Amino acid sequence: MTTTMTHQLNAELSRYKQRTMSAVTSNVLGEYRDIAQVVSQLQPDFPVHCFSPDDLRERVQLFLNNFPGQVGFAVKSNGEALIIEHLIESGIQFFDAASIAEIELVRSFHESIRILYDNPIKSRDEIEKAYYQYGVRSFALDDEIEFEKIQSIVDHDPSVQLSVRFKIKGSFAAQDLNTKFGASPEQAIELLDKINHAGYKAALTFHPGSQCYSPSAYKDFIYAAAMIAEKAEVKINMLNVGGGFPAQYLNSDTPPLLDFFLAIEEQFKRYFSRDECELVCEPGRALVVSSGTLLCRVKHRRQDNTIFLNDGIYGGFMEQLVAFFKLPVKVYRNSKLVLDSADDFKVYGPTCDPTDCFQESISLPASVQEGDYIEFGLTGAYGSATTTRFNGYSSDKYVIVKKASHFPE
Repeated sequence: MTTTMTHQLNAELSRYKQRTMSAVTSNVLGEYRDIAQVVSQLQPDFPVHCFSPDDLRERVQLFLNNFPGQVGFAVKSNGEALIIEHLIESGIQFFDAASIAEIELVRSFHESIRILYDNPIKSRDEIEKAYYQYGVRSFALDDEIEFEKIQSIVDHDPSVQLSVRFKIKGSFAAQDLNTKFGASPEQAIELLDKINHAGYKAALTFHPGSQCYSPSAYKDFIYAAAMIAEKAEVKINMLNVGGGFPAQYLNSDTPPLLDFFLAIEEQFKRYFSRDECELVCEPGRALVVSSGTLLCRVKHRRQDNTIFLNDGIYGGFMEQLVAFFKLPVKVYRNSKLVLDSADDFKVYGPTCDPTDCFQESISLPASVQEGDYIEFGLTGAYGSATTTRFNGYSSDKYVIVKKASHFPE
């Protein structure tokens, strides 16, 4: 890289860091003792994401202390600058980025932190920017065309790691990501061979799917990775088991995270050597889901147990459309919890689109009324990350709470 390019990169990073810090300041409305104080003092008539740094630190430590390898974070699950800042402070060791914007975000906090560009499909321009401007040296791919694309840009750089993303047959999770990405084992063998002969560091990666419900899925994938490497006659530099670790939603029946960690450790030890192969994971949901809740206000209630909120599918509840994860709730009226008997309610968001509707009814205090606040737990992942500005509504404001609400997770 030339001196001019270095200066340009430093200047660009400086500008982006200023914008990032500005975003942190503008999006965070203050720090409060608890949710009751948010309701009584802020009295927001707009949705507010309530973030608990203490909860996030505990989750990070759970992974760092028990996962048998390096722990990263999938930025896509929550790309708020506030969250990235606290993840770095809590000890997260690398980041899985899926776009140049996510790479820029991470670089704005730390110019040398490790980034894995693990979106298997990238444009030439994106590869060039990641490699030349942001110093990324790890790229995922799942077909020969992407390999040739990357090779034409990075040339013969032996410091570059290329991770073949593969898939196997089976249904392992609430959302199957392998319908879009992943080479077959046969294709993965061919790709590993090409990577090895080209002089790059060879790696394998997989993703069992979002909200994986079985530790044995990871064992199946790790076994498949071992067979791929053996048949390709390539010693891989890294095995990335992806994310997919589940959250304990009210309608989830999944084993504890420690069961997943144990299954991964046992299978990895059976087929790989720690001295030769690095083991990493890059969770998103499981790290941040419990550190965030979403505080909404009831705009309207009909007599037939239909309510309208100031946030919905086009805001912080996108997952209620694509996969119904039942969220725990608390209702506040004048900053006091409403605790009367529950009833089922149909819930709509604020837009004029009929799609803006929870796919399943939710259980709320029977007396819930206009002006009440509803706190939805377990929204730290894929809440603000997927919000839009459809119909002029948005769901991107944050507050920090010292004492988080206790929801099951």
